[in-house]
Amino acid sequence: MSSSSRIIYSVASSLDGYNTDAAGDYSWAFPDEPVVASLIADARSVSTYLYGRRMYETMAGWETDPSWAEGSPESANFAELWKAADKVVFSTTLTEVSTSRTRLEPEFTAEALERARSSASGDLTVEGPTLAGEAFRLGLIDVAELLLCPVIIGGGLRVFPDDVRVDLRLVREKRFDNGMVQVTYDVVRD
Repeated sequence: MSSSSRIIYSVASSLDGYNTDAAGDYSWAFPDEPVVASLIADARSVSTYLYGRRMYETMAGWETDPSWAEGSPESANFAELWKAADKVVFSTTLTEVSTSRTRLEPEFTAEALERARSSASGDLTVEGPTLAGEAFRLGLIDVAELLLCPVIIGGGLRVFPDDVRVDLRLVREKRFDNGMVQVTYDVVRD
């Protein structure tokens, strides 16, 4: 492991702090090509994606459904990047995975996360608020990266857990013509 491997929580968020609405919809968060290009540039440092079952099943389409990559040149770029990365899926219910370079972990623990970090050749991203909430509670998130979407949805799955305090330091902000804003914060450790 590189001592510089970071665990990054990367998430799309409504302005009122939700990743999906009450019905589980996140169609309001789909980025346009310039935003996707920026996200891909950031993802080049990522060697490992960390998923819970639901997020993994959503993202697996980047490998299992070729039509996803046909949507645009940036979609094709992301599909190649995603397929080349390692994936760790934390699930008590899955018994097998449908993508290459993917392994199952039966339980999300600090030890399992550190195993993933120790075998990573680059940064790791925690995808999805539920898994990220557990990582925040364990004190293992190094960076919070939000793609703020210009919408208020009024409820749903919260981006951050309610029961944890984390101090953050803004290290980057990038605005896009479609109204989205990407903000990156380092976690401040005592």
